[in-house]
Amino acid sequence: MGEEVRLRDVEESDLETFHEYEHDREAVERSRFTPREHDAFMTHWRTTVLGDPAVLVQTVTVAGEVAGNVVSWWEKGRRFVGYWFGRRYWGRGIGTAALTQFLAKEPIRPLYADPFTGNTGSIRVLEKCGFQAAGTVRYGDDEHALLVLGEQAGPAQSAAATQ
Repeated sequence: MGEEVRLRDVEESDLETFHEYEHDREAVERSRFTPREHDAFMTHWRTTVLGDPAVLVQTVTVAGEVAGNVVSWWEKGRRFVGYWFGRRYWGRGIGTAALTQFLAKEPIRPLYADPFTGNTGSIRVLEKCGFQAAGTVRYGDDEHALLVLGEQAGPAQSAAATQ
């Protein structure tokens, strides 16, 4: 890759870039995520993400430019991780590098992720970082892969741990 990928705390000025990335048509199609309108997006980020001390979130930069973000949060008793990158940063190893760094900061395991099954790039990033398939979940008409890192990662990890 050769590009310097760094994590840092989110700054207020990052939010406009995150909003722009969330509205990229191809990103929306791949993720099956409905983008928020500007005011709803800003409220969500300021209160639900940045305003919750249980949420760990980092801005990802490449060569000093905002490339995206990585975040972990609690949902129904499980700790989830997610990320969003600008399209120009896809397919360059940046997601894998950023998630690897983030996982060193996020100590909680197991850690779950649930990308849309058609988002093979995102699934591959998670697999490269050690996540294992743990089933599927549905959101509306869309099937999402459930992946897990750490304890309770599934039969492959359990079998390896007992040998």
